[in-house]
Order: sequence, then structure tokens, then C-alpha cells
Amino acid sequence: MRLIHILPTCIFLASAGAGHAIAQPSPVAAQSVSGGASAAAAPVLPKGYVIGPSDVLSIVFWRDKDMSADVTVRPDGKITLPLLNEVTAGGYTPEELRVRLVEAAKAYLEDPNATVAVKEVRSRNVYITGNVAKPASYPLTNDMTALQLIALAGGLLEYADGGSIVIIRNEAGRTDYLKFNYKDVVKQKNVQQNVTLKPGDTVIVP
Repeated sequence: MRLIHILPTCIFLASAGAGHAIAQPSPVAAQSVSGGASAAAAPVLPKGYVIGPSDVLSIVFWRDKDMSADVTVRPDGKITLPLLNEVTAGGYTPEELRVRLVEAAKAYLEDPNATVAVKEVRSRNVYITGNVAKPASYPLTNDMTALQLIALAGGLLEYADGGSIVIIRNEAGRTDYLKFNYKDVVKQKNVQQNVTLKPGDTVIVP
């Protein structure tokens, strides 16, 4: 008879334990699953990357789906999250934003744990216009030179003046005009003209 009383108790405890495991998964296991998914989808972030307008972020609070969301950074640099409302994200690295979110969430959660993943980088663009096959804006997710951008834009058109290309760069309130001679660079002359582009650069091909 004693065994009969113990067995239901064991079953109940096992069930309760299983329910507890489902409601509160191991952070290590959750991070492994999340990390694998993020690694497959997340873009490679350039060195010194900070969050900017139009970037798409995935914010996950462990054990609290109600506060988790995919958000797009607004032009004013802010995002909106459940309970936390408006939070400034622009100008911060993903890790800096994560720390800010954890601090803000302490008003609502006990021992909050959050991750910030960048799903799409849309704030870092360069522009090319003029006599190229595909003039447009292009995302600058990795280091890219002027020559690489021209190739990405489909190359120069037949009547393009490859010797008079100009790169316009606005930096620290100043506008610089950098000369780029396509013919020289492809012949490995004056290769210093083939600068690494910065967000906001515009390449003009006359």
C-alpha cells in the first residue's frame, strides 16, 4: 500500500518538473538554439557598427515573449517595445542597447535577460548615379571600395567618362570631393584613389 501512495506522488512531481522545464528552459539550451538561428540569418556587421535608422532588430527577453519583438529603428533613432515603450537605439552598438534594455526591464521583470540581434542593416548605404548600368543605393554591410561599387552597379556605360568620376563624402559637417580615375585604377595606377567607401558616400559617374 505504501508503494501505491508514493507512485502517484512521483508522477506528480515528474509532471510538475517537466512543466517547469517547458516554462523556463535552460538559458544555455535556449542560447544554443537562438544562436544557431541567428548565425544563419544575421548579416555580418562591419567593424565599428552602431545601430541606425531603418535597421531591423530582433529583441528577445528570455522567459518573456510579451516583451520580445522584431522592430525597425525609426528616423529619430528610437524603437517601441511592449511595456518599455520608446527606447533610443540609434547610435548604440547592439551590446550597448542590450544593457540599456536590461536596465529598463528591471522595473517589470525579476532578473531580466535580453539579446539584441541585427536582422537587417539598412542604415549604412552608399549611392552611385550617372552612367552606370544600375544606378541606385546599395547597402554597405562590409568594406567596399569605389571600384567594387561600380562593379556592383553593373559597370560603366559605353559613353561614361571613367576618368572624371567623383566621390562625394560628407563628414563632420564638411563635404569632400574625391577624384577617381577608373581607367588608371584598373591599370593599377594611382590605386590610392580606390578608397574604401563610408556610409553616405555618393559616387557620380559623368
